[in-house]
Amino acid sequence: MNALNVAQYTHTLGLQAKTASALMARAPAAIKNKALKALARLLREQTAALQADNARDLERARAAGLAEPLVDRLKLTPQVLETCAQGCEQLAAMPDIIGEITALRQQPSGIRVGQMRVPIGVFGMIYESRPNVTIEAASLSIKSGNACILRGGSEAIDSNKALAKLVQQALADADLPQDAVQLVQTTDREAVGQLIAMPQYVDVIIPRGGKGLIERISRDAKVPVIKHLDGNCHTYVDDPCDLDMAVRVTDNAKTQKYSPCNASESLLVARGAAAAFLPRIGSIFAEKGVEMRVCAESKALIAPVSGAKLVDATEQDWAEEYLAPIISIRVVAGVQEAIDHINRYSSHHTEAILTTDHRHAQQFLREVDSASVMVNASTRFADGFEYGLGAEIGISTDKFHARGPVGIEGLTSLKYVVLGEGEVRA
Repeated sequence: MNALNVAQYTHTLGLQAKTASALMARAPAAIKNKALKALARLLREQTAALQADNARDLERARAAGLAEPLVDRLKLTPQVLETCAQGCEQLAAMPDIIGEITALRQQPSGIRVGQMRVPIGVFGMIYESRPNVTIEAASLSIKSGNACILRGGSEAIDSNKALAKLVQQALADADLPQDAVQLVQTTDREAVGQLIAMPQYVDVIIPRGGKGLIERISRDAKVPVIKHLDGNCHTYVDDPCDLDMAVRVTDNAKTQKYSPCNASESLLVARGAAAAFLPRIGSIFAEKGVEMRVCAESKALIAPVSGAKLVDATEQDWAEEYLAPIISIRVVAGVQEAIDHINRYSSHHTEAILTTDHRHAQQFLREVDSASVMVNASTRFADGFEYGLGAEIGISTDKFHARGPVGIEGLTSLKYVVLGEGEVRA
């Protein structure tokens, strides 16, 4: 497909999405929920067929020498597909917030002023690797009454095409426009350039992938962007803390899965807890083959651990997102130094404190400048499904419109509504 044809193609997608968005905006909740339930059923019925399509993507990825953490992101296992199906059902069970009027207040003039929640309209989603994003984006788009144009990575093209076909079948089953969810069928990168420069059709762009992709979209887009660049998440072990809990949660935050953006990449430990905590977590990391990039103080405490893979940390390590079995470790004086370190080096994604001191917990919640801040829980919970949003379209570290996991509300806007009985302005 040449550049001219790509431009024509993406503009056609945009026009079709804009037309479909008007129909989606007025679709009753019961009809949108019917489509979501149909999609959940189809995902379960077609699991074997979807895995066959996915296998072709995996074979190409390995042949191309794609790194194993990236191959892992491509997999559509039965568990991944079941989670997608559950996400659709969870969304269907949630209240429909479209058309909801809030904060209605009587004014001295007699008019009543409130705000109504409405769909954004059309969003473009540009993502890499994970084909399950196709379902997460589509299901959230349906529930929120939007239309969307999805552009997945070339490495997952067969998986994405198969999933998008099921979405359009579910929309048709509910008598909703199939163009409400469209997948860009070409892997030509020019399609991305066109999609992010169509403000007449697209109301917001959501990139989800590597830093290079997101930086490009943020730089070149002519429509608003909801984004996050990195996932340098921190776990801070406080003094005092429940050591058994701290070891369990820290282990989970780092090793439950290495590739997601909500895995902890940096571990901070209060000096008062370091001698008791670091040898224990160091043993677990050594057993699991996790390389530890350590400060001098933490190195001295972990060095006696058999099999520990220790590397002296550099300044860059404090800001690094590894997406691999590597973690930076630093001993700090206490909660204030931990907060200062996080606010300096973090990507403002997700941070957790493990503590038994309520005052320290409250200070951490107030002062850490990140989209999700946790007390005594694994950073791996920073996820739309785990937050009860049904699914997420991505994580936003911006401070306007949407922040943290972006669910239904993040795909809506508010407009003022005024209710009167013939009032005129004096």
